[in-house]
Amino acid sequence: MYRNKTQRKFLRITLIINLVILIPLLIRKPPVKDWIIVYLFNAVTNGLIDNILSKHKIVKYPLRLFSKSFDTHILFDFFIYPTFTIFYNQLTQKDKIFPIIYKLIFMTIPPFFIELWAEKKTNLIEWSRKWKWYHTFFGLIFKSLLTRMVIGVVKKVDNKIN
Repeated sequence: MYRNKTQRKFLRITLIINLVILIPLLIRKPPVKDWIIVYLFNAVTNGLIDNILSKHKIVKYPLRLFSKSFDTHILFDFFIYPTFTIFYNQLTQKDKIFPIIYKLIFMTIPPFFIELWAEKKTNLIEWSRKWKWYHTFFGLIFKSLLTRMVIGVVKKVDNKIN
């Protein structure tokens, strides 16, 4: 029981810290509309993918925020990962393909190890036997590159229109 209380407190503190970081990140560098698009694209697709994984019981979240309303991990899907993606896109805004990829790999390692730790040591996440560590790692990399590509296309279209 104490362990669950501590983990719930951890989730709440993580949410507050993320919200404090998110606002300045969104308005830090122009163009703000690009960062809002990145955030929304990432959050919506995270929710869809996580919903599929949860419904098929590939990934479970025994302890989560808003557990009565959602089967997915709202904190990660709609706050932590989209915030990470905005930061990554801002950091690689003017980079070519090689720096984009190696920065992503190095930036993905810490959140991946946090998830790996959470899966092994807490009740925050459970992977089924079908899900391995490399699914998470390469999934984060692929999803971040996809988001980076989408915002790149949006910028090109916007430049052609204006």
